[in-house]
Amino acid sequence: MAKNLFITATGTDIGKTYVSALIIKKMREEGFNCGYFKPVLSGAEIRDGKLIKSDANYVADTAGIPDSADDCVTYSWEEAVSPHLASRRAGDYIDTNKILNHYKKLASRYDYILTEGAGGITCPLRLENGEKYLLKDLIKELGAPVVIVADGGLGTINSTLLTVEYAKNNGIDVRGIILNNFDSSDFMHQDNLKQTEFLTGVKVVATVEKNQNDIELLEELWTGRKRI
Repeated sequence: MAKNLFITATGTDIGKTYVSALIIKKMREEGFNCGYFKPVLSGAEIRDGKLIKSDANYVADTAGIPDSADDCVTYSWEEAVSPHLASRRAGDYIDTNKILNHYKKLASRYDYILTEGAGGITCPLRLENGEKYLLKDLIKELGAPVVIVADGGLGTINSTLLTVEYAKNNGIDVRGIILNNFDSSDFMHQDNLKQTEFLTGVKVVATVEKNQNDIELLEELWTGRKRI
């Protein structure tokens, strides 16, 4: 079974997709058989039942994986709203077993699977008939450690600390933090990195600047051990 890593974030539009593409691209360039999984996806352009333009298309194209975007996504919708609402409006029911079976199918073909979430770690997938099934519940069912993508700028200390604490309180292994839109020449960004590590006790394993097309990888992302 493949090693699994789950990419979540401190919120929506923080850069999960961009960072996911960089990680998978780097893994594959380094000779690792790494695939991509996106359980739920909203805000996509869909034509004749096929994904035409979406986060998954971007990752598949950038990382050069041998799967189409459709192969990587279990559920997709055109409306750019929370999965629980998008699925309800489309008349879908997000079946966890369908997601897990899709993951197992991909995991049988790859040594590493990077799974990208939707929104932040508390993103709701099902809120019907009193049920509260959030993204963190799916992460736990997959048994995946997480890497949290956060913005490098103002406000990130608060949002990152809250996300890390929530994950830890729910028994989720936080392998690292990646700061996106990071400016190494900005004193605030420098301090955000330092204080984020200090307050969370979690290492910032990478920083990503705007328009960066490569990323350093640490083996600890996947195994908790030394650099790849």
